[in-house]
Amino acid sequence: MTPKKITVPVLRARKGKGPRIAMLTAYDATMSRLYDEAGVDVLLVGDSLGMVVQGQPHTLGVTLEEIAYHGRAVARGASRAHLVGDMPFMSFQVSADESVRNAGYLLKHGAFEAVKLEGGVDVAEHVRRIVAAGIPVMGHVGLTPQSVHAMGGFRVQGKTDDAAQRILADAKALESAGAYAIVLEGIPSDLARKITLAVDVPTIGIGAGVGCDGQVLVSYDMLGMFRDIRPKFVKRYGEHGDAIVASVARYVSEVQAGDFPGPEHSFGEVQVKPAAEATGQAALPSAGGGYGPADS
Repeated sequence: MTPKKITVPVLRARKGKGPRIAMLTAYDATMSRLYDEAGVDVLLVGDSLGMVVQGQPHTLGVTLEEIAYHGRAVARGASRAHLVGDMPFMSFQVSADESVRNAGYLLKHGAFEAVKLEGGVDVAEHVRRIVAAGIPVMGHVGLTPQSVHAMGGFRVQGKTDDAAQRILADAKALESAGAYAIVLEGIPSDLARKITLAVDVPTIGIGAGVGCDGQVLVSYDMLGMFRDIRPKFVKRYGEHGDAIVASVARYVSEVQAGDFPGPEHSFGEVQVKPAAEATGQAALPSAGGGYGPADS
């Protein structure tokens, strides 16, 4: 039986009712196929690829074309999960018109089913225009990585009453603009719970506590494959980075020692036919036979 495809209406119907939404980042077909098989509801091609795939110190250098490229790969591996593409830095901030055009590019060339963008009140009109064009939008408030320089680093947001009220206003503005879900990142858990109760669309937390309608993590963090940074809110469900290093080190050792490949990894000997048989002529008799091919 084919699993039911996760769509925008399916996600919205789970608001306050469950089951909670499980979301992960994905960047290629092999991993997206595995995540899809495991039952992940939403796969996000995040601009986090700038850090975990490209090795950059932040997300700001990721381009629209790169998001689309990885989106096509992820789409080839997933059949059930809902696919979301991040709108990278400066792909939506300039104007509403440009936002619509770039969101459309991601759906046309990235095989996405929705886009995600950062910001609240300041981008609400952009969200409204994108939604009006028939493109579902997932919002993102709180700690917004594309504003890392303005925030002075990756810091928890909403710790004062004024800051908390601004984030709540951002979330409500996104809901009013038509966003179908909102990511809440790096905010106190009580604020995330308050926002979740205040809006009628699902909230998806990352570093925002258990009171949201779902959770998202960068998959390489969760799997223990990205070891440069270990945020407090990340739970490691495996140390696959260590397992990969150990496996590759064993491979290197066996190659250098001549232990790989072994007979079980090698093909048999080539069966060489006599030259005459290979050309279709009758095989010559053994020495002393005294005759060749029949005379005409």
